[in-house]
Amino acid sequence: MALWDRIKESASTMQTQLNAKKNDLKSGAFRDASMAMCALVAAADGSIEPAERQRVAQLISSNEVLQNFPADDLQRRFDGYLNQLITNFDLGKINVLQEIAKAAKKPAEARAVVQIGIVIGGADGTFDAEERAVVREACHQLGLPPAEFDL
Repeated sequence: MALWDRIKESASTMQTQLNAKKNDLKSGAFRDASMAMCALVAAADGSIEPAERQRVAQLISSNEVLQNFPADDLQRRFDGYLNQLITNFDLGKINVLQEIAKAAKKPAEARAVVQIGIVIGGADGTFDAEERAVVREACHQLGLPPAEFDL
């Protein structure tokens, strides 16, 4: 199987698993950690182009699990985390990882946050090394083994 196909299959599998847990993923900690994860993955290479920002925002608004929350609220949170990362990537990354870590209290939510990161990272067909690295860091913050997600 080609790498492209494996990435698409993995993102599809993660999305299916998320959809199955949709009704359990309604807390504010999950919402905030998910938006922080989306921003972290989007800015994983240290920068973000306007087109990439728009693409991730569209993915967020169309994600079935995230429809538990108002789209404008998600957008505002995503933009806030992304702006922290753009302003000072290293400091922003620390703050964003701390926000992600708040989801560790509920293992199902913690796993869902990682799965959202994988879905966002693989949405363009490439889950590159920088994106994988930040998702692995988030796993450590959440107390989850990256191997559980084939990272």
